[in-house]
Amino acid sequence: MLDFAPPRNADLYRPGVLADLGPARPSAPAPVPVVPAVPGATGHLARVVARSSDRVGWLRARSRGITATDVAKLSSPRSLKAAAYDKLHGTGFSGNVFTQHGRVREPEIAGWVAATHGIHPSDVLFHAERDRRHLATPDGLIVRESGRIELAEIKTTNKPFRSIPRQYLRQIWWQQYVLGAERTLFVWEQHDGFVPLHEEPECRWVDRDDAEIAKLVSLAADLIEVLRQATAAPAQRPL
Repeated sequence: MLDFAPPRNADLYRPGVLADLGPARPSAPAPVPVVPAVPGATGHLARVVARSSDRVGWLRARSRGITATDVAKLSSPRSLKAAAYDKLHGTGFSGNVFTQHGRVREPEIAGWVAATHGIHPSDVLFHAERDRRHLATPDGLIVRESGRIELAEIKTTNKPFRSIPRQYLRQIWWQQYVLGAERTLFVWEQHDGFVPLHEEPECRWVDRDDAEIAKLVSLAADLIEVLRQATAAPAQRPL
């Protein structure tokens, strides 16, 4: 049994909600679209859940599933408990000067990405084809003429990246899984005292990795089970 109590006003993880969605089954049909972006849309456009421009609706929708931010914390089975606690109670972190800088710079960087790589800014929260609990909001998205989906993930940093940090890779792989994307342009802008060091951001392509995605999907299922146990009625909790 977990040693932390569920919040009084839990939205997603109150008894019954996860059960209503049902367990993920590889052979199960795709769920009914939540809020289609375009009437009669198919593919990823039929799996729109919310937009971050509607912040209240977006946050509520994110609370009802496992997001790329949640998955980024799942470095190992040991990390499940900490991730579950954060999901239930929040981290207590509401932002700082660094996150504020990132919010200010992201539209500018997104404009550069669109101009140089044709990947348009996106504020859409999508659910995965096979499981509505699996959610992602990529920073950028484009469907190429071939039908291939490519994404963008944007970061600002005051430290140089010798390689892409592992937690960001987990975010990228999860977004690729949810959207069915083949690759992601990881874009970062380094700053010193909140002044960009270079005229243009740096970037690197990250190809889809199905082996890593399979690990994350498995860990997400374990996280859902931990959350289910944490919020089950006392008589339903394992001894």
